Amino acid sequence: MKKHITLLSSLLFATASFSVFAVVERTWQSMAENYQVPQWFVDGKIGVWTHWGVPSAADENRPNDGSHYGRRMYGPTEGDKPGQVKMNEELTAFHTKRYGPPSEFGYEDLVPLFKGENWDPEGLVKFFKDNGARFIMPVATHHDNFDMYDSSHPWNSVDMGPKRDTLQEWKDAAYKHGLKFGVSTHLYWSPRFFNNARQYQKPGTLAWKLFNMDYDPKNYASQDSWNEHWFQRSWELIDKYDPDMFNNDSPFPADKYADVSGLKLFSDYINRDLTENNGKQTTVLSFKNGRTNKAAFTYNLERGSAGEIKPEPWMWATDVSGNWFYRKGAKNSMTIPVMVGNAVDAISKNGVVMLNVALRGDGTLPENQAAYITAIGDFIKVSGEGIYGSRPWKIFGEGPLKMKDGRQGENKKNFTQDDIRFTQKDGNLYAFVLAPPSKDINIEALASGGLYKDKIKNISMLGSDEVLVFKRNKDGLTIKLPKTLPKNQYVIGFKINS
Repeated sequence: MKKHITLLSSLLFATASFSVFAVVERTWQSMAENYQVPQWFVDGKIGVWTHWGVPSAADENRPNDGSHYGRRMYGPTEGDKPGQVKMNEELTAFHTKRYGPPSEFGYEDLVPLFKGENWDPEGLVKFFKDNGARFIMPVATHHDNFDMYDSSHPWNSVDMGPKRDTLQEWKDAAYKHGLKFGVSTHLYWSPRFFNNARQYQKPGTLAWKLFNMDYDPKNYASQDSWNEHWFQRSWELIDKYDPDMFNNDSPFPADKYADVSGLKLFSDYINRDLTENNGKQTTVLSFKNGRTNKAAFTYNLERGSAGEIKPEPWMWATDVSGNWFYRKGAKNSMTIPVMVGNAVDAISKNGVVMLNVALRGDGTLPENQAAYITAIGDFIKVSGEGIYGSRPWKIFGEGPLKMKDGRQGENKKNFTQDDIRFTQKDGNLYAFVLAPPSKDINIEALASGGLYKDKIKNISMLGSDEVLVFKRNKDGLTIKLPKTLPKNQYVIGFKINS
């Protein structure tokens, strides 16, 4: 009963009038005119996203499930491509052999296997912070409709599975270590996610709610009842956990649904923040809708890249596990050196980096994923002064490797020492060589009489006291190959003073 009273009070707040500080009207134009990315996000640069939940506890030796075990275990679905059909058939066969037919052992029966018995949020957050992270963003609800927090929805991690309020524990750990705390919800996908599981459900059961049987799996976006449900669940998440960042991974109700639309939720989230902070925005709103004015929110350019410097800060989100949710056989096709280079590339273009890790069902971080986080940490420990608090320069850089502009298709190719990226801070220019150099470094963009107008008086290599030799002419700036490069560095940074 207490949960429902809390939800009702939060909804009353959401529909109430905001104070004089609430300047955002319920229009995308007003959002674009008033949305201001807080400095902590733009300065912090590095965050860690965590996918952890019921699928993390499925047999780690399962075949490829594309991070959608709960959907694929029920077989091929309408509209699947040939490769997807094969994947679904293989997973259904595996599930049947391992656990039993989906009609007898459904997704709901995996929930008791998800225990999180070795999960140490404080230890994980400390590890993330020690390796450069300045904010974390755990998944609150994935496509499988299971809430990883104390929610009014009966399928949640307090009443089932680990029987812990994982969001609150993540938040407490983040704040203890001075990190910002975000949440990510993927709820809007869930009615269609379990389309093939519907054939096995019986009215009046608890599973009925997990599989969203009250909503049309194909036309739920047009159902008032579903859009109201989504709004209530989403606002409860915001109201109860007061996140510094709210990421809506999925679609959202169209503007025509007015009081339960995505626009209403997002503007209420920003106005709530403005009201509580005397008109100053301290929160980040992010999602992936590329058709919306990107000045109205922070664009989550998941698995993609930017071709040029973006006018508004954006987020490069990628996964280091190879599967988003933990699976032992998953391999990340992006190597560690390329990941570090991609991160610097994003930052040079006004981006912020969000690296997803996939915890095991017991809550521990696999060693192969920890290696990616450690590599970023090794880089930040040496070159952080040119990363934290930096801003893009006049151009992002130069070099032969061209990055695709847009979501998906992120770079997997190796960088060379001719791939250079720039940042600037406190009157200094930083040039990052995206592969350890083996010969003298040439930077055409820093030619005399070019974009860098001042005389270059000094160049130092980050992480080294070595005195560097350089020359500059109309063809570019040449830095003689240093005698010794910093250890364990895939990207080498140089500080340039005038």
